[in-house]
Amino acid sequence: MTPLWTSAEIAAATGGTASADFNVSGVAFDSREIIGGELFIALKGEATDGHRFVGQAMARDAAGLLVSEASDAPHVRVADTMAALEALAAAARDRAPALRIGVTGSVGKTGVKEAIRLALQRAAPDAVHWSVKSYNNHTGVPLSLARMPRETRFGVFEMGMNHAGELTALSALVRPDVALITWVASAHREFFDSEADIARAKAEIFTGLTPGGTAIVPLDNLHAPLLLASPRPPGTRVVTFGFSPQADVHAESFALEPDGSTLTARVGAHRVTCRIGMAGRHWVSNALAVLAAVDAAGGDLAMAGLALAELSDLPGRGQRFRTPVGDGQAIVIDESYNANPASMAASLAVLGDVVPAGQGRRLAVLGEMLELGDLSDAFHAELAPHVVAAKAEAIILVGNAIKALAAALPSGLDVRHVSDAAAARAEVDRLLRPDDVLLVKGSNSVRLGDLVAALRTRTADRREERA
Repeated sequence: MTPLWTSAEIAAATGGTASADFNVSGVAFDSREIIGGELFIALKGEATDGHRFVGQAMARDAAGLLVSEASDAPHVRVADTMAALEALAAAARDRAPALRIGVTGSVGKTGVKEAIRLALQRAAPDAVHWSVKSYNNHTGVPLSLARMPRETRFGVFEMGMNHAGELTALSALVRPDVALITWVASAHREFFDSEADIARAKAEIFTGLTPGGTAIVPLDNLHAPLLLASPRPPGTRVVTFGFSPQADVHAESFALEPDGSTLTARVGAHRVTCRIGMAGRHWVSNALAVLAAVDAAGGDLAMAGLALAELSDLPGRGQRFRTPVGDGQAIVIDESYNANPASMAASLAVLGDVVPAGQGRRLAVLGEMLELGDLSDAFHAELAPHVVAAKAEAIILVGNAIKALAAALPSGLDVRHVSDAAAARAEVDRLLRPDDVLLVKGSNSVRLGDLVAALRTRTADRREERA
């Protein structure tokens, strides 16, 4: 098997000195991710120094190290390991013939990234590389690039930000051939004076486009004119997507269903009819973005349609599973990964659509939304109409900031406010009945993923009992 990197290649890319010859099959900067054969990069951060974990990495069979301090293990030594990671990422980018797609947005970027890679994998199953998890920041993006095999044909990279200037640096590193903005909304508003400033920061992804590259813009978004007028390299092609018939990629017709949607889309001169395995109007928009990106990359639109139909397994981002309750089961909609005003409204809309009249109750656990700054109370209160429209019969609100939503909800609604995820779990245990549908949604730091994990454990425990 061709190694991902040799020690000589690592040294050449980073300007470092190799202590010995070695080959690596992967790259990691978290020693817990070492399973054998990887290059462990000892990054120095504000909270800790990766050199402290060199011993653990070697005990887990790392093949070699990238370090800035002396080591007895096989290594490449450099002056600055973060700069070396970026240099290794640039070398991976330059050696592979891959067409690179960059994806950003206030909402939907991880799901859209996953859908794009699944669509491309159908046509090139062994030649697609992508960001795993949500590795989308100043360390995750170069790590994802550094992991890209030399034979890659398509690379799909999620790129995030919470401050102006961050996407400029990431786009310059990735140099995408296709750059996509899924949507602009008030995420990380604490760090921006206005939502328009967020749009400007998102548009930075276009600055690193390769000559003749494609910028993909959500035409339905309030900030589309700003995005369309944003700086980008000469010769950039612009493609719009959305529900508007003026969009280059638009929905000719669609039907929302409890467990997904059907869509007929116009993609330039082509018409694509497909099913979307994820529920909600926002996923119709996401599907249009996916089709636009696949088309811009020269991919197969029919294959993309099949991939969208199979897209139903995104933990923390809409995945559904059944959990035992008494003699029956309840359905859990896992949206626990993160939350901002736009994604919260979209998830509540799905809850409102998912239960046919007369079949079960709609319940929700909603965690506070963070990084909203002085507008936090207003953004939380503005969710009240979405909760009412979802026809939820009981709401568990988690955290201090979400008190503003509790105050804005009508008095007849069963609202239970708790301090943390553990208390929310106790309330769920008291509330949940067979045939209920439970939405779980909140910012990461609220740790509602722990609640979801507990509900999944119920399923595993029940299976063991039956066995």
